[in-house]
Amino acid sequence: MITKDGLFAQLDGLDIAHATVSHPAVFTVADSHKVHDELPGGHSKNLFLKDKKGQLFLVVAEQGSQVDLKGLHRHIGSQRLSFGKPDLLMEVLGMTPGSVNPFALMNDADKRCTLWLDEALMRHEMVNFHPLENTMTTTLKSADLIRFVEAIGFTANRLDFTALATQGA
Repeated sequence: MITKDGLFAQLDGLDIAHATVSHPAVFTVADSHKVHDELPGGHSKNLFLKDKKGQLFLVVAEQGSQVDLKGLHRHIGSQRLSFGKPDLLMEVLGMTPGSVNPFALMNDADKRCTLWLDEALMRHEMVNFHPLENTMTTTLKSADLIRFVEAIGFTANRLDFTALATQGA
């Protein structure tokens, strides 16, 4: 599995500017509010989901966005969604709950996950994610996140999760 050092090497190789700060471990959006208050830019909640056919999805939403899990499947071309189990998360992305984010796609060598990014998150010039461990946060431009995702062989699908939830997805 790729570590933070491999991630930083990949970002550097793509000439993507990034800055990382260390902090106490955080496991939930609620835990991370203190860190978020100190770092400008968009912050996310990351959902590792699967459907009944075994398709896997990484949903990366702005921390304040609403995600309608009951209706989301209709917009992402899947069956009903549920949360992927921690052992599957470790197998596919090499992460434990509380650490998963788009950087973890580097560990998905078989390209089993489909990425969905929230339009609300991508409207921020800068975005913040754990660099494959939850004791640090790395900041980079949202446009550079897209470049990174594409460089590692994934498509950066986008949806406005709150708009879908509000419309009764």
